[in-house]
Amino acid sequence: MRNVMKRRGAGLVLAVAVVLPAAGGPALAAPAAPSASPGADDPGATLLPPLPVRLGEGNPCTGASERTATGAAWSQTALGLSRTQRISRGGGVTVAVVDTGVATGVPSLSGRVEAVDGAAEDCVGHGTFAAGLIAAAPEKGSGITGVAPRAEILALSGTDDRGVPSVERVAAGIRTAADRGAQVIYVGQVLRTGKAELTAAVAHATRRDALVVAPAAPDAVAREEQGPDGEMPEGPYWPAAAPGALAVVDFGPGGVRQKNAPPAHEPDLSAPGSEMVSVGPEGSGHYIGSGASLAAAGVAGAAALVRAYHPDLKAPEVARRLLDTAYPSDTPRLDPYAALSLIQDHTKPAEQPPAPVQMPPPTDPTPHNRSLTMAAAALTVVLLLAALAAVIPRGRTRNWRPPT
Repeated sequence: MRNVMKRRGAGLVLAVAVVLPAAGGPALAAPAAPSASPGADDPGATLLPPLPVRLGEGNPCTGASERTATGAAWSQTALGLSRTQRISRGGGVTVAVVDTGVATGVPSLSGRVEAVDGAAEDCVGHGTFAAGLIAAAPEKGSGITGVAPRAEILALSGTDDRGVPSVERVAAGIRTAADRGAQVIYVGQVLRTGKAELTAAVAHATRRDALVVAPAAPDAVAREEQGPDGEMPEGPYWPAAAPGALAVVDFGPGGVRQKNAPPAHEPDLSAPGSEMVSVGPEGSGHYIGSGASLAAAGVAGAAALVRAYHPDLKAPEVARRLLDTAYPSDTPRLDPYAALSLIQDHTKPAEQPPAPVQMPPPTDPTPHNRSLTMAAAALTVVLLLAALAAVIPRGRTRNWRPPT
């Protein structure tokens, strides 16, 4: 999910041009399609540094960006954040970020990041970038904001310091996040192995009422991971494929995925993920990046908005609400405003199984008993008359007289 993928040593980086105004200029304009972004020599255009996917051996850690996006990103408009955040900003909700770490010194995240076991160091920058998409607060001189700018961030490492994930790290990160009370758990990496471990980790999180959100495709595929003819792997990818996890795929400003994006595996939801602008691991400058992992960050932020506004909903209900209110498409598109504002009918009785067949109640026995009594009396009368008919003639033959 990138416009240009370059090989830098053994690492992969994303390079995309984005329209940025000069200080005091107009807001950041969204191009009509990813290919419409102007080059660096276009008047008024600035090239933001690309967000690394991974760092090759010997490559220095990602530093501070010297470029700042002074306007809003296209994704903020696409998600309707200006009106969505009038309803909820995610206050009181903790979103765990299981990724390359999250730097605690970023101004737009200041005071809202808690790191576990060294996750405050983010050499790659991907975890900090994702945390910014989830929860960055707007800073003076910039219009960039996260989806849930008042949410808390719990940082956990799911990779080594080069950005290479492992099943053990990701599974442990999910479990630890759930045990520490995170209501939403964002996983920024995909794995092609680890089905049993990651399925169990997601189930553990679900039992503790935490919603796991993960990408349904990798951000980039290294050349050595491609097939002999350059074909891309097709998944499944974990933990997104685990039952209970919300699998997310990206789309760009033109409404479609980038041409050479790795194929997604059975996504549940789609969200903006191409040409995304967010913070780096140092300073207040911005980077640009693309990929399904960045779309998943936006969905995690939206889940935080819903959990803050509807604290009575359980994790599966939050996922269902995001899906039910999504914009209809081949893969439903995230609509945070609808997820918050649409009123669902909670008074409708739940569907009940059909009642067992019952025999009709017996009729009132009183009329039946009365009929039997009358019939018995009539029979008695008949028998009595028959007896008299037989006895009286015999009595006459014997000169029987009634007593006087």
